[in-house]
Amino acid sequence: MSALPVPTASTSASVPVQQAQGCPPSGLRFTADEGTAAMGLRAMGLDVTNCGDRPQELNGYPAITVLDESGAPMPGVRAVQGTDDVSMAPDDPGPRPLTLDPGESAHAGLYWRMHAEDAVYLRVAPEQGGDAVNVRPPYPLDIGPENVLGTTAWQPSR
Repeated sequence: MSALPVPTASTSASVPVQQAQGCPPSGLRFTADEGTAAMGLRAMGLDVTNCGDRPQELNGYPAITVLDESGAPMPGVRAVQGTDDVSMAPDDPGPRPLTLDPGESAHAGLYWRMHAEDAVYLRVAPEQGGDAVNVRPPYPLDIGPENVLGTTAWQPSR
């Protein structure tokens, strides 16, 4: 798989984005990798690191909202648990309880099919109802209306 194309859209300085340094009050820091692309299937890794001083429990899937350049949700884009709705995406290993001790990380995969529009940010929480932050991936997600972003369950990072 090849790297995603260099972003062409400018980004808005008014969209608050979690900074890579420091530790948010939640004790969880999220990062997205550069991703890969092949035959129209896009893939991006999402990592969460326990940067706090107490263990953090995860059990399931990240909660994600795909945002446009202004920070508004992309109309028509659905983020779903699992990868069944994304053609050619790898199987989801399924959820299992995880405890992240301070300094430990977990990983989830994000998968979508190429589309003509670019999403610039992800609104991410460790699970439904959790504290969410905005994450700016290194490249825009070329996902658009009527498209699906499939997520795998959190798994221990290797």
